[in-house]
Amino acid sequence: MGANNQRKLGRDSAHRKALLRNQASFLLWYGRIETTLHKAKEVRSYAEKIITLAVNSYTDVTKVKKQKVNVKGNKVTVDVVNDGPKRLNARRLIMSKVYDLQELQHPKEKKAAFKARTRSINHPLVEKIFNEYAPRYAKRKEETGQGGGYTRIIKLGRRQGDNAEIAILELV
Repeated sequence: MGANNQRKLGRDSAHRKALLRNQASFLLWYGRIETTLHKAKEVRSYAEKIITLAVNSYTDVTKVKKQKVNVKGNKVTVDVVNDGPKRLNARRLIMSKVYDLQELQHPKEKKAAFKARTRSINHPLVEKIFNEYAPRYAKRKEETGQGGGYTRIIKLGRRQGDNAEIAILELV
């Protein structure tokens, strides 16, 4: 494969963008994917930029007091945590770069329990990026002084059918 072909992955631009978006979404959702080596190298760059966006802005939140009417009809003041401008911008950018994967019901989980668990979550993948990955990698950045390097590629050898190099791309 030539140098130009490697970056383009043998696809037109719309197909390539969809492929990167899809694989990055599944990488961020499951933590690891198995794909060809060239795709893994491209998805690594794409996914690390998404994580960096979240790491740089996940602490930008504002607390607001809102008036709500409770069940009895009384007005109650409730503290609500909203995204600050930096985090809101990052959230919107991330939502444009990944597919909105939905939470799945566990095999032995009741439907009511599933609905209760997922009631307040509109975009599960974006929430996972901000609430799970961003704090973890920000802590790692403080401890080691190293930003980036959130993924690793493990080569598996060649695929039987077409002799393509296969690799596992996983979050560190």
